[in-house]
Amino acid sequence: MFMGEYLHTIDNKGRLIFPAKFRELLGEGFVATKGLDNCLFVYCKDEWAILENKLKQLPLAKAEARAFVRFFFSGAAELECDKQGRVLLPNNLREYAKLDKDVVVLGVSNRIEIWNKKAWDSYNEQIGPSVTNIAENLVDLGI
Repeated sequence: MFMGEYLHTIDNKGRLIFPAKFRELLGEGFVATKGLDNCLFVYCKDEWAILENKLKQLPLAKAEARAFVRFFFSGAAELECDKQGRVLLPNNLREYAKLDKDVVVLGVSNRIEIWNKKAWDSYNEQIGPSVTNIAENLVDLGI
């Protein structure tokens, strides 16, 4: 399970160092794609396979299903860390999430999220006051 929040920087070549704990869990290779909320989602290969199978079950006849699958897979890239623990994030993914220098790398259970630092700070300011209400609406989850 991925968890925690880490502040990192992207170098001028588009490389990001993943936290060591995350690199261990990701293994040799992993998949990064456009995520929701204008961040990137990163999955180890096992989790990506689970997600891929779920998305294959969506009805092809529904335009929303096609649009979501198209969005998710068209931005996907298989990546790996170099010996220094750096990963080269493809330009299209960096542009999508507006990743320039300062980023936040989050562990979110079965995935990693990579956020532009300013966007993450703004999201936290926006969502922070609502967390109690959100939790109350998710009471069925047993939180």
